[in-house]
Amino acid sequence: FFLQAEDGIRDTSVTGVQTCALPISEGLAFSVSPGVKIPPSLRNIFKEMQRDLGLPPPPHGSLSAWTERGVLLLNTSLTVEDASPGSHAKFGWQALTDLIVNEVAAHSPACVYLLWGGHAQTKSGAIEQVAKQHQRAALILQANHPSPLSALRGPQPFIGCGHFSQAQQWLQERGLPWSW
Repeated sequence: FFLQAEDGIRDTSVTGVQTCALPISEGLAFSVSPGVKIPPSLRNIFKEMQRDLGLPPPPHGSLSAWTERGVLLLNTSLTVEDASPGSHAKFGWQALTDLIVNEVAAHSPACVYLLWGGHAQTKSGAIEQVAKQHQRAALILQANHPSPLSALRGPQPFIGCGHFSQAQQWLQERGLPWSW
């Protein structure tokens, strides 16, 4: 199931393959339950938010409040074996996650797509095509996955990408009040 704000999805963060299994994961990309140690990729997300917006890191790793405000947090692969990132990447999740992203692109009047990592970035062409076909506004921002293995690496380093301020500004320019 997905949590969604009453007035629709405004921001979609699609990441590559899932990297942690239950009970650590909350079922939302990057998010972990309060009280669980914040994983390295999520620490880098908070680090970039602090660098980009000046926001202090939250005291926990749950991103459920984001989903309640309209952020869809989606991995391209929805299951994983514990301690084996990407282990279920070829289990057929692509068809389902493509459908979900295409539905957002077709029905959300204005949406920012944060595509972090190569797996997520494969969805950019379909997002552009579907949004254009349905006359929807879409901003697609791409960077490396926030994993410590790639967050600082080229060609599109995650740290320093400025996606949070760009998303916020783009939504506000369209009359959609937004802040992280």
